[in-house]
Amino acid sequence: MVQKNLIDGEWIAGSEAFRNINPSDTNDVVGEYARASAEDARAAIAAAKAAFPAWSRSGILERHAILRKTADEILARKDELGKLLSREEGKTLAEGIGETVRAGQIFDFFAGECLRLAGEVLPSARPNIGVEITREPIGVVGIITPWNFPIAIPAWKIAPALCYGNTVVFKPAELVPGSSWAIVDILHRAGLPKGVLNLVMGKGSVVGQAMLDSPDIHAITFTGSTGTGKRVALASVEHNRKYQLEMGGKNPFVVLDDADLAVAVEAAVNSAFFSTGQRCTASSRLIVTEGIHDRFVAAMGERMKGLVIDDALKAGTQIGPVVDESQLNQDTDYIAIGRQEGAKLAFGGELLKRDTPGFYLQPALFTEATNAMRISREEIFGPVASVIRVKDYDEALIVANDTPFGLSSGIATTSLKHATHFKRNADAGMVMVNLPTAGVDFHVPFGGRKGSSHGSREQGRYAAEFYTTVKTAYTLA
Repeated sequence: MVQKNLIDGEWIAGSEAFRNINPSDTNDVVGEYARASAEDARAAIAAAKAAFPAWSRSGILERHAILRKTADEILARKDELGKLLSREEGKTLAEGIGETVRAGQIFDFFAGECLRLAGEVLPSARPNIGVEITREPIGVVGIITPWNFPIAIPAWKIAPALCYGNTVVFKPAELVPGSSWAIVDILHRAGLPKGVLNLVMGKGSVVGQAMLDSPDIHAITFTGSTGTGKRVALASVEHNRKYQLEMGGKNPFVVLDDADLAVAVEAAVNSAFFSTGQRCTASSRLIVTEGIHDRFVAAMGERMKGLVIDDALKAGTQIGPVVDESQLNQDTDYIAIGRQEGAKLAFGGELLKRDTPGFYLQPALFTEATNAMRISREEIFGPVASVIRVKDYDEALIVANDTPFGLSSGIATTSLKHATHFKRNADAGMVMVNLPTAGVDFHVPFGGRKGSSHGSREQGRYAAEFYTTVKTAYTLA
């Protein structure tokens, strides 16, 4: 059965369908999904525009009930949905279930936020005048999401959009439509009025472009590549619309001489290689001071030897396959580039064969890298990390900040002085001390600086900054 697009409350077949393939077993078709056309996207936008007046003035209990019901169903089906996620994206079953739980928690959080919508009442500078400051929904929000977190990222965009009274046109990554379709189906059955949430699956060049070209989309939130993010920005400026971008990262993880070696290695392996390195918060630059460098590299090699790379659904698998052939080719190309640049491939980087045909890659660790190399400057988005040797903390901080990106930054140290200084001076939106650079909570702000992000933060109460606009009203007493 072909899973259809949702437009104006109806499940609509596309002119063609595309297959969703399991990267752990390329013989396994996860499902078939309808591909939307530009006309379908325009119909979805029109439906969202028509539904906005009523939804934007809907009661807070109605919104709360729908989001809470969605949260409850996601959490009740976490094993089923987690397996679907792992099957279509390739992250381990434990990671798939964990991401699904996070999506449920996000909907639960924003269900609560529906009941906490607040403003301010202030005295005017003029006598006998009152001032009210309120937040109102923006209008039609376009949501474009990537393939690496196919349920969590849609959740942290859709939930606040609906919570604050916006209507939505949602385009998930074509590579992983299953999780997105499931979450939309749950919201639809939870009682959303027609047109409030519209799902248009398909090519970015067709569906995404139709969204960018439409003057009836009032805000766009995008997570994906830097190149596409720039296109979203340019198109949004032309229409004077609000836009929010989460893009690339080249996140540093600093290891100081005084670090607990076991803590540092575990955090580095998690940061660089878990989720197959396919996280915008992953750390692919391991910046290590010279006093601990050799011991750290040796311990990393030993730890990497024990990593289990296999089918994402197999018990005991720690790292699943790369998401598809194109991404695998990108990873192996960068491994070749690292060698050509003069870095030493100290461990891994080999294609692997398993019981089922899939895109399996042994995590790769380079040493003798410099921060000027392409493997240290460009986002690889795979299980490839480089060790950069530095003299001391001061040099480590300079190298850590020497990047066009600024999403997440980490440090391993037992020094309160260095940890405190790093938290203040790391040029990133998020800082981790003795923790992996990847892994964030659902109720606090997420986002970066420089080339990693544009616009207000995602998640938590900070989401209101993007999904609402402020109105100031004056009344003569």
